[in-house]
Amino acid sequence: MPRPALQSVAGLNINVTLLFAVSVYEQVVDAYISGLEDLARSGGDLSKVASVASFFVSRIDTVVDKRLDELDDKELADRLRGKVAIANAKQAYARYKTLFSEQRWQKLAAAGAKTQRLLWASASTKNPNYKDTLYVEALVGRDTVDTMPPETMDAFRDHGKAVPDAIEQDIEGARAILAQLDRSGISLKALTEELTTEGVQQFADSFDKLFGAIARRHRAMIEGERGRFAIQLGSPDNAGGASPL
Repeated sequence: MPRPALQSVAGLNINVTLLFAVSVYEQVVDAYISGLEDLARSGGDLSKVASVASFFVSRIDTVVDKRLDELDDKELADRLRGKVAIANAKQAYARYKTLFSEQRWQKLAAAGAKTQRLLWASASTKNPNYKDTLYVEALVGRDTVDTMPPETMDAFRDHGKAVPDAIEQDIEGARAILAQLDRSGISLKALTEELTTEGVQQFADSFDKLFGAIARRHRAMIEGERGRFAIQLGSPDNAGGASPL
């Protein structure tokens, strides 16, 4: 990922979104830290820069579960179903803790830099068989953000359980889940690349729709203004030929 993508060198606050793969997240952190290092060299105020790295969680289980349904080993499929996204998020958080504890980061932290927090997006369950607070309860962790849709937030308020540092529990189990997935012949790397491509296209389509709506509204306003005028010929008092109705 190119360094300018985060613009931390310019002192801008950035949400790096549509993340799925831990390997891509590592590139994002490197870009963030590199930008802060450049900002420090230029004499900028590191304490004013903030950033989040947004992982889309439930989308991973949606695509993985479809592949698991195709496996001949139904017992393995049942063991992995609905667990890969959380295992992947736990690995990302483990990398967060490591990357933001190394000496390279400590120098920036001493100058007032803030860590780039992990943000959990797509936190609603898409499978009705899963608990509706699944991606909230399992990902409770320090220095994280969970963006919940209203129905998920209401569900968590009603019957959710907040376990401190839940995301740090059973890291070895998370690694085992991802290893089993790989041995099953399902490539998480390939699936996350697919999700990224599809997500970018969806974002682009939404952006196009937004601009289309703005253009239609602008045209309607212009045409509405025109409709308020009438042309009257031969009137000496209306040299311009137009008279408001």
